[in-house]
Amino acid sequence: MPVIIDGKLVSNQIKNELKEKTQKLFLERKIVPGLALLLVGEDPASKIYVSSKEKACAEIGFKSIVKRVPAETAESDVLKQIDEWNEDSTIHGILVQAPLPKHIDPNKVIMRIRPDKDVDGFHPENMGRLVIGLPGFLSCTPAGIMELLKRYDINTQGKHAVVLGRSNIVGKPIANLLYQKNKFANSVVTICHTGTRDFGFFTKQADILIAAMGVPELIKAEHVKEGSVIIDVGINRVEDASNPKGYRLTGDVDFNSVYDMVQAITPVPGGVGPMTIAMLLQNTYFSAAGLIKF
Repeated sequence: MPVIIDGKLVSNQIKNELKEKTQKLFLERKIVPGLALLLVGEDPASKIYVSSKEKACAEIGFKSIVKRVPAETAESDVLKQIDEWNEDSTIHGILVQAPLPKHIDPNKVIMRIRPDKDVDGFHPENMGRLVIGLPGFLSCTPAGIMELLKRYDINTQGKHAVVLGRSNIVGKPIANLLYQKNKFANSVVTICHTGTRDFGFFTKQADILIAAMGVPELIKAEHVKEGSVIIDVGINRVEDASNPKGYRLTGDVDFNSVYDMVQAITPVPGGVGPMTIAMLLQNTYFSAAGLIKF
């Protein structure tokens, strides 16, 4: 039977570990990890994400500050708020929830956050550190994927990992993490994207397949190698009249189609998704404890 890689289980393990470390940090150094979150506008999904992060902070003993401002808030005011948090010694991590209104340049926002408080791992300095193998904050979803592979003892050494997608949030960083020369990576990496003429040619060679294209159930049985490991990053809403909500969540992989072929697979929901918040919390703890030197 294929192994179901349970992201919810692993994320809870990480949060319990962080709760103990947070208590110890306060007892020994009187430091409480602080995370500041800025939500611009009323995007329903963003509101849910921010509330989830706020709740997770409370569960493990972090301090959290959540500022909610209207969608018409000026870009200059958003940058000013970041500046204030940059100078606040009780804030160890800053997150501005995406997506932002069109009049706010997301690159300006990313660049304004101090690299040592960039717990999302999006600042060019942190991305650059990843590429050349220096310590830095890792993008949360890719870091979560690597943690799942590690905790489920998935052998990555010399394996062919195929990444579907080249976003700055998932595709590029996970590709860089997988080819790093260390015990839990050292893979041969191929990246497929919208310019790839026949992605199936590559996916059928994959020992480890990371699907992050944002296309519902794109990957079928005919695209998958027998005995491979599937990490499905996609979270897509698909209309479903049989569901009381009128839709169901599905990944980029047709789970039922590939299930009997694979060694291990992440479900959607409950796979990669829960790991993102867990790794955000871990980055914030690392920042508070001074475990990553800039």
